[in-house]
Amino acid sequence: MLISTVFVDDTALDVVLRSIVFTVLGFAAIIFYIRLVGLRSLSKMTIFDFAMTVAVGSLLATASTASSWPAFGQAVGATGMLFAAQYVIARARKNSDRVEDLVSNESLLLMRDGVIDEQALHASRVARSDLFAKLREANVLHLGQVRAVVLETTGDISVLHGESLDDVLLEGVRTA
Repeated sequence: MLISTVFVDDTALDVVLRSIVFTVLGFAAIIFYIRLVGLRSLSKMTIFDFAMTVAVGSLLATASTASSWPAFGQAVGATGMLFAAQYVIARARKNSDRVEDLVSNESLLLMRDGVIDEQALHASRVARSDLFAKLREANVLHLGQVRAVVLETTGDISVLHGESLDDVLLEGVRTA
């Protein structure tokens, strides 16, 4: 019976079946929410987006390990509320500079035209070794190739290198 907490009388088999059913249904709910809200819900554009991604993963784990239908329903319902909140905040960010300022961090310039900003590294607690690792990852062969290195609002580090850089790419990026 679908309403029952117990699927079968054998405890071990019941745990396995419940885990499978709840996990599949939890994934189906997340796919439904993503289709409803859109792919934007999976982005890492702000710290709120990142927090939501972590929370959705945690709630899927809660749903997958639920011991009853009400516990499963609460986890899936909370997941839906997170998607709804993320949708509302994303729309509000798009339409209001005040909400944008409240919810979003500013990116930080760590390096410009081959020169490392030691003050920015210190303020952001990024080690030189981490910066160099990102430069190597971006196939930078000479510091002079680097036009800019930006610590993004998501915590990612972007390396822009080449002959020149359009300043428009650094709009909204602060310096230390």
